[in-house]
Amino acid sequence: MINVTVIWALIILFIIQPEVAHEGAVSGAQLFIHALLPYLLPYIILTQWLLKMPGQQSASQWKRYIKAYVLGSFGGFPVGAVTVSEMKKNGEISTAESSLLLASCHAPGPMFIIGFVGNELLGSVVNGWKLLLAIHLANIVFFLMMMWLLRKQRIEHVIPPAVKDEQQNPSPLLSSIKDSSSVILLVATTVIFFSSMGNVLSSLISTVFPVDMGGTKTILLAIFEMTSGVQSATEHFSGDSFYPLLIAAIISLNGMSIHMQVMTIAKSAGIRILPYVIGRAWNTLLVPLLFFWMY
Repeated sequence: MINVTVIWALIILFIIQPEVAHEGAVSGAQLFIHALLPYLLPYIILTQWLLKMPGQQSASQWKRYIKAYVLGSFGGFPVGAVTVSEMKKNGEISTAESSLLLASCHAPGPMFIIGFVGNELLGSVVNGWKLLLAIHLANIVFFLMMMWLLRKQRIEHVIPPAVKDEQQNPSPLLSSIKDSSSVILLVATTVIFFSSMGNVLSSLISTVFPVDMGGTKTILLAIFEMTSGVQSATEHFSGDSFYPLLIAAIISLNGMSIHMQVMTIAKSAGIRILPYVIGRAWNTLLVPLLFFWMY
């Protein structure tokens, strides 16, 4: 009943405020086309293509971890989830390993952090590097800590998948393009939907309650869609002293749009989501502190 009530309430809000909903949807669509699609699609295709190529199942445990982290953590959201899911399907990592790697191989792309956030928003490429370093330090420390805490638990043996007939899968490139199209569609859907929802709810709250529109919009957009939250924070708080920490907090929070992308991909591969939730809480607390220490 709660879910049905929330859905109907949102439908009514979208009907009552069509202009606001349309503005948010257009903003999300432009964000996807201009800022996400050009960087995300080529990297996802190349990553999937590489993972679908025949590899050595006998690679050492830490080599597989490094492979997952390098491929998954430097392509932007949700490339980490795509990489870990594909490696699990290929039999390169176990279910337990995939759950920990899903939580750790999760970071924004270097071009977004260094070029856009660092250079354009924070006014320095060096600040972008510091924020990127804080994010990766938090991820790596979390993974090592979880591996140490779970060291006594036996990680099940990874069983290589059965060799498929080449006629059923004649081209890894064609297969990677096909799989990447579903991921891109998922990203576009979540970005547009949550951008529109954030706009509608922020407008409603600012109308009903005597609160600051800029602050309300920034908080709600940060909760629903990370990049829209960053843009709103820049629009309303760029001159304040806490602005760099606010940007770091919004990026480490990620937003529901990205979380839904990761959870959908993880569920399709049978990966447990609890370590990912713990990892996101860890990053939300630690990344701003590390960035403040380095800033």
